[in-house]
Amino acid sequence: MSVDASTPVRVARAARTRRRRNPVTWVQRGGLTTLVFLLPLLIIFGVFSWTPIVEAVIMSFQKTNLVTAPVFVGWDNFVAVFHDPVFWIAVRNTGFFALLALLFGYPIPLVAAVLMSEVKHMKGFYSVLAYLPVVIPPVVSVLLWKIFYDASPNGVFNTILGWVGIPPQPWIQDAVTAMPSLVLEATWAGAGGTIIIYLAALTSVSPDLYDAAEVDGASIWGKIWHVTLPQLRGILFITLILQIIATAQVFLQPFLFTGGGPVNSTTTILLLIYQYAFTQSLGGAYGQATALSLMLAAFLAILSIVYFRLTARWSDN
Repeated sequence: MSVDASTPVRVARAARTRRRRNPVTWVQRGGLTTLVFLLPLLIIFGVFSWTPIVEAVIMSFQKTNLVTAPVFVGWDNFVAVFHDPVFWIAVRNTGFFALLALLFGYPIPLVAAVLMSEVKHMKGFYSVLAYLPVVIPPVVSVLLWKIFYDASPNGVFNTILGWVGIPPQPWIQDAVTAMPSLVLEATWAGAGGTIIIYLAALTSVSPDLYDAAEVDGASIWGKIWHVTLPQLRGILFITLILQIIATAQVFLQPFLFTGGGPVNSTTTILLLIYQYAFTQSLGGAYGQATALSLMLAAFLAILSIVYFRLTARWSDN
């Protein structure tokens, strides 16, 4: 009778599994000590992270003002959000902001990092200069740019445009130019961190690859396309999904620049959540605010899962 060669392996694996499941063996190997050390962290993480999430899920099915006793309303908060015409405006505005941010804010840090990596002198100075907007507090940046966006002919940006014969622009005072103006400031404020990430990733690219491409007669753009981008593919995929998530949660710029105006042209999903919860009287629609928050979280979670499933093979090859 023949014996399968893999049988001893399966028997040994099953024996190891039984030993792991034995509580006495688990304690003898230090499992209890590990659990004791982890318990404070697990309690703190559960109280401060998961408790608010669970309470938000419960609140999304309630009508409450956080003062009087809540009333269970089922799916009414979700239905109310879907029937709110401002909700669909906020979805469109958020998508428009994300699209503009990807078209302009995603390639700019990469191009800047590649150019800075080619600089032979004062590379540290340029790195500091690129990262400086990240150091400035976001509120200060917005208030500073709000002065730059003065729509009068004497405004900073309009004065610069006047030097080249371009008439004054309304910037954030007009529904057409308001959102691109917010994207411009957001790109300036957030590009520095991404540039530093790309600069660090570029140091891992072997110079031999560039030398081989140069021997083959590749131009600077050929080396970027055939060497730099393939070597940074994993980092590019990560920064792309992070930027999508960040732009889907944009709040500071529309809140401080325009308050959602003009005529709701810059009202985003997070700003609408804020308006549900805090811009009404004592009977704020906290249930609708948490319902919309859960909808946004579920959308971003599903988008992230699908994105990583699609890009896992590409980033590994």
